[in-house]
Amino acid sequence: MKVAIAKDGNFVSGHFGHCEGFEVFEVNNGAVEGRSFLENPGHRPGFLPPFLAERGIEVIIAGGMGATAQELFKENGVKVVVGAQGKLEDVINAYASGNLKSTDSVCTEHAHEGHCND
Repeated sequence: MKVAIAKDGNFVSGHFGHCEGFEVFEVNNGAVEGRSFLENPGHRPGFLPPFLAERGIEVIIAGGMGATAQELFKENGVKVVVGAQGKLEDVINAYASGNLKSTDSVCTEHAHEGHCND
C-alpha cells in the first residue's frame, strides 16, 4: 500500500496543504519496502485529495488537516491519519507496525500555518 506523509524537511508537516511535499512509502505486511518524494503542486482548495488518490495513495498522514480536506480524502478512498508529529522514519515505522493512530482532530486556523497540531 502507498502511504504519503506530508513533510517539511525530514519531519511531518503541521498542515498537509502547506507542506513542501509528500514522502511516499510503500508498506507491505508491516514492512516499509520503498520510498519516493512527490512535490506539493500547490495548495488549492479541493485539489490535493484527488491528486494524491490518482497517484495510488491509500493513506495520508499529516500533523493537521481541515475538515473539508479530510472529507475529500475519504470520498476519494484515502484513509486520513492526523495528529502525527516527528521524524518521517519514526512515523512511518509506527504506522507500519500498527502503532500510529489518528487523533481525528480538525485544523481550523489556516492563519496559524504549522500550528494545527498544537
